Amino acid sequence: MTDTAATTRLWGGRFRSAPDEALATLSRSDPSYFAMAPYDLAGSRSHARELHRADLLDDAELAMLLEAIDVLDGEYRRGEIQPNLEDEDVHTFLERVLSERLGAVGGKLRAGRSRNDQAANDLRLYLRDQVRRLAEATADLTDALLTQSRHHRATPAPGFTHLQPAQPITFGHQLLAHAHALGRDIDRLRDWDRRSARSPLGAAALAGSAIALTPEHSARELGYDRTCANSIDAVASRDHVAEFLFVGSMLAVDVSRLAEEICLWASRQFRWIALDDRFATGSSIMPQKKNPDIAELARGKASRLTGNLTSVLGVLKGLPLAYNRDLAEDKRAAFDTVETLLMVLPAMSGLVRTFVVDETELRAQATAGFTLATEIADWLARRGVPFSEAHEITGAVVQLCEERGVDLEDLSDEDYAGVDARLTPEVRTVLTVEAALAARSGQGGTAPARVDEQIRELVELVAEQRAWAAEYAGPRT
Repeated sequence: MTDTAATTRLWGGRFRSAPDEALATLSRSDPSYFAMAPYDLAGSRSHARELHRADLLDDAELAMLLEAIDVLDGEYRRGEIQPNLEDEDVHTFLERVLSERLGAVGGKLRAGRSRNDQAANDLRLYLRDQVRRLAEATADLTDALLTQSRHHRATPAPGFTHLQPAQPITFGHQLLAHAHALGRDIDRLRDWDRRSARSPLGAAALAGSAIALTPEHSARELGYDRTCANSIDAVASRDHVAEFLFVGSMLAVDVSRLAEEICLWASRQFRWIALDDRFATGSSIMPQKKNPDIAELARGKASRLTGNLTSVLGVLKGLPLAYNRDLAEDKRAAFDTVETLLMVLPAMSGLVRTFVVDETELRAQATAGFTLATEIADWLARRGVPFSEAHEITGAVVQLCEERGVDLEDLSDEDYAGVDARLTPEVRTVLTVEAALAARSGQGGTAPARVDEQIRELVELVAEQRAWAAEYAGPRT
């Protein structure tokens, strides 16, 4: 005779005693994992139809199960029903409730499947759902960058290498560099989804099911492209989780790089932008402060997301086939990455959309630090001077400016000729920020016309990416 607690577990028939409390505590799912209930119920609907095809459920039993699943789904979403302490995991919780309500019919649902393929399916459905939300949130941030870029398509700004003033650029061009990176992140999400659209249902514990023999039907019902090709791989692999965590980490890193620049731009030393009060905080002791906390928090959380990737790779590297309980760690890392990004991305979108750019300050800094020096070298090179020689000549001009404490435009025609006779007065035609920007007119360059071109291309890309996210046919919850 089995103990009462065993009736709430999905295992235990061959055990003579109930689990020790320490084992039960360790084995029970983290409370957050029960959020997989809608995805588990989606899989249960498809599995019920599979059992009907296998003649394990008659028409009335199928209808009874589907109705009960729909009711339970609604109750869970409305917070009207929750797991109890005896429910080891989401699968135990849902089967217990269905069995309490339907009796033996509820217990029939377990035939032909295992928690192994259920767990794999739940997480795949969850992640395929969430990558659409992440794509949409990332597209919102890209749109915010595009809006600012339109306003500053021709606003001169200093471009940096090694965090030193290098050459003039437009501020719009700088913002679009971040937008392009985010566009690639969304493409990575799409590419991840293409590889992950494989249903593990029908794999059962590891060898495949002797009952659920047409899992391709369940795959279509759940929005997958096809089933997994190998039942062992279906339940044992989590490379799709690791790959998702990489994409999430890369997205967080790209956001972090933008966040770092915003921290610099908003500083008194740079003075490029002013943050909107709604997207900044103050100091508890210094009343004058306005802090870029959103950017700093985004920067900090990126490190945690790279840690999630590392932790799952560590779990996977030594596991024998097929399923092992170590794989339960996949949900913690996946949930945290999704939830963190869905907090960070909207906040960063608001921050970017609302900051105000000081165009006067940007223009003044655009030519500071001899950023137009390369124009002199290029001007000489176009007149037949070997660039190695032109580089040395221009360096001598900069030395002269530093000795006198002046800028390039402050030197006289005689000063230029004194450095090298080939530096004729015509060299002044290139020593303006507008000339420097216009000269970079090759594809991908900072010339305003090329910035406009980038904006148009990115607008089209974002529209396509949003359409992809919206067309998902899976059981989105």
